[in-house]
Amino acid sequence: MDVSNFEENTLRKMKAINFTIHYDDGKDSKGIFEADIVLIGISRTSKTPLSQYLAYRGLKVVNVPVLPEVDPPKELFLVPAEKCFGLASTRETLIKFRRERLKSMGLSPDGTYASVDRIEKELRHFQRIIKRIGCRVVDVSNQAIEESGDLIFDIYHGKTR
Repeated sequence: MDVSNFEENTLRKMKAINFTIHYDDGKDSKGIFEADIVLIGISRTSKTPLSQYLAYRGLKVVNVPVLPEVDPPKELFLVPAEKCFGLASTRETLIKFRRERLKSMGLSPDGTYASVDRIEKELRHFQRIIKRIGCRVVDVSNQAIEESGDLIFDIYHGKTR
């Protein structure tokens, strides 16, 4: 094994992981310009775990949450659409995951966060944003993090499926 290549790859991964942690969940939109990949999605579409998986593979990732009440960062519309990926999920999957999240927090699983009306509103808003950006959409509802991550990784590297 070439030690210098190993060290170079390890350093690249460490930088990508640090970058991705710093720009997790829309903390700082300035990172959008420096990112290799920008993940966009509503709550419970695996933005953070996917970001971390891709960072471990050496890519600098920013993930941006989409909420109807909050305007997306302007930077999102200024980067090439090819580096952006919308993370889609089915209404049923989102309801299930959100109810579980509420229960894990000791809250009622019937809260607004997991309601059909709220989720449909968020999905419509997500679709408008994605259409405006013109980016590719990956359905994460029935895939493991690794499957979605490998698909995004391959597309990024020009190995479209």
